[in-house]
Amino acid sequence: MKLNLALAQIATKLGDVESNLEKHLQYIEQAKAEKADLLVFPELSLTGYVLQDLVASVAHRPTDNDPIFKPLLEASHDLDLVVGFVDEDSRHRFYIASAYLSAGKVVHVHHKVYLPTYGLFDEGRFFAWGDSVRSFDTRFGRMGMLICEDFWHASPPYLLWLDGADILIFSSASPGRGLNDREKLESARWVERVSKAYASMFTSFVVHCNRVGFEDGLLFWGGATVNDPNGELLSQGPYFEETITYTELDLNQLRRTRARLPLLRDERTGLVQNELARILSKNRQEKP
Repeated sequence: MKLNLALAQIATKLGDVESNLEKHLQYIEQAKAEKADLLVFPELSLTGYVLQDLVASVAHRPTDNDPIFKPLLEASHDLDLVVGFVDEDSRHRFYIASAYLSAGKVVHVHHKVYLPTYGLFDEGRFFAWGDSVRSFDTRFGRMGMLICEDFWHASPPYLLWLDGADILIFSSASPGRGLNDREKLESARWVERVSKAYASMFTSFVVHCNRVGFEDGLLFWGGATVNDPNGELLSQGPYFEETITYTELDLNQLRRTRARLPLLRDERTGLVQNELARILSKNRQEKP
């Protein structure tokens, strides 16, 4: 089985949801023309990243009567979509979120579970923490979504893997930070290394889509990547440019890799459960 994947590393306008929606619809038309099956957008692709006090004003619910999501859901009859937005729950808590849309329906919504609030990041002041990491079924198999800081931590991708995800979709709004001795952004090098490692360890496809452009003094670097279950890099988008990166995924590679390297078969989840229970119990006992 083949999956024609498209990754849209776009620049967004901060707080201008209508303008960003128009860009999404334009990129959807481009991807349709190239016969894409799934088009992935970056973190907060509908809103921009440094929202701060704008958070409440740009929030939208992923429903067919929402003016922003209605045209996106209609477009998802032609190809599946992953979009980034600010979600608001019934008690008016706001989340950094990604939605998977297919056949006019919302298949899954992920709320970012790790909110960086250090260095140049201040997400914990303005957003609520998500509290679940779940895989979900699509017409291409089982997938999982994470957002930026979520995949700096080992537990979220591990949980998705155990929950059946064979394709891990990482969306981000990663700003450029640091240069190494090869004049490559340190943040880009780090993301690419982690993506390759997760693909290898979890014998899964790992997809990363990052935004581009300037926003409030931050430069976002793009550089979309796709790694196969062997950890091999299948494709990479350019740095700093708006573009769509297309990749054909041969989903039969999952079988070939796992027959050769049965890491999933041999994973001892009961042992992990027992040792986590022991560690948590120990920590509770040590608290004053």
